[in-house]
Amino acid sequence: MRSEVAAPEAAPEPTAERRARGNRESGAWYPRWYWPSFATPAILWLALLFVLPFYVVLAIAFGTVDIFQNPLPVYQPWYWSFATFNQTLTRFVGTNPFYKPALIRTLVYVPAASLSCLVLGYVVAYFVARHGGRLKGLYLVLLISPFFISYLMRIYAWQSLLLTDGVINRFLIKLHLTSAPVNWLSGRPVTVVLGLVYGYIPYMILPLYGQLDRIDQSLLESGRDLGASPARTFLRVTLPLSRQAILAGLVIVSLPMFGDYFTNNLIGGVKTSMYGNLIDNAVASPGGGPQAGSLVLILVVLLLIPLAYYLRSTKRATEAGL
Repeated sequence: MRSEVAAPEAAPEPTAERRARGNRESGAWYPRWYWPSFATPAILWLALLFVLPFYVVLAIAFGTVDIFQNPLPVYQPWYWSFATFNQTLTRFVGTNPFYKPALIRTLVYVPAASLSCLVLGYVVAYFVARHGGRLKGLYLVLLISPFFISYLMRIYAWQSLLLTDGVINRFLIKLHLTSAPVNWLSGRPVTVVLGLVYGYIPYMILPLYGQLDRIDQSLLESGRDLGASPARTFLRVTLPLSRQAILAGLVIVSLPMFGDYFTNNLIGGVKTSMYGNLIDNAVASPGGGPQAGSLVLILVVLLLIPLAYYLRSTKRATEAGL
């Protein structure tokens, strides 16, 4: 009796070969440089407006100051001095780390504000994508409209709302939630976090909406046909399919929050100063140019960690065809 041996499963075809095969089957052929060439203008633009200014930051961080205490960049790397950079590092981890509290507050405020943006933004984006109907365009206009107003002006509006005789305090007293006005502008962490949420939540809603609106409705119907409850369908279908948009939104809102200083300057105080305030204070102080440049470089290194994770996750999702 002849035994049947199962044929080994074929290894998955690499993405590049799969695309090449698709081009051959469709009768179209493109050289390897064809699609990357479309990115050339953007690469040149970034090289002009990012790489060169970043090199200037390096030249200032490792440079010196003139007799008027103005930053004096040193563009020759062999003349760079790392004394100011090392001194700045010791203010985070040295014997007198008086920069450390601001860093810790930033590492607490930014995740809290980013997660708040995610929860609130996901609800709004889900509603617009699934239940917006003919009013989707109107909802999107309303979501984008805050961008037409300066962020500084919007925070000034928050100042008026948070005054001791402002609308929020009068509302709380009327509902008997507090017996006396709350001084929200006295350096309260919750005020700074809510200010960050207010300023950056539109950046979270837009990528979430774009992803949720593209999810095939038949996938959700299939989950319900298989007996899954609405909550289970959301957890097993909708949420995993929106994972890349969630990561993109978190990156978009959290990276600028790390360097934000307007929010704390206007509705916070010294007790709630963040990393961006350290840079702002260094820039404003005489001879603080190299120190400000060093703080920027340290912040860039810190932000490369979540950015690298996002790029790695995006690459895996692209290779998987998601």
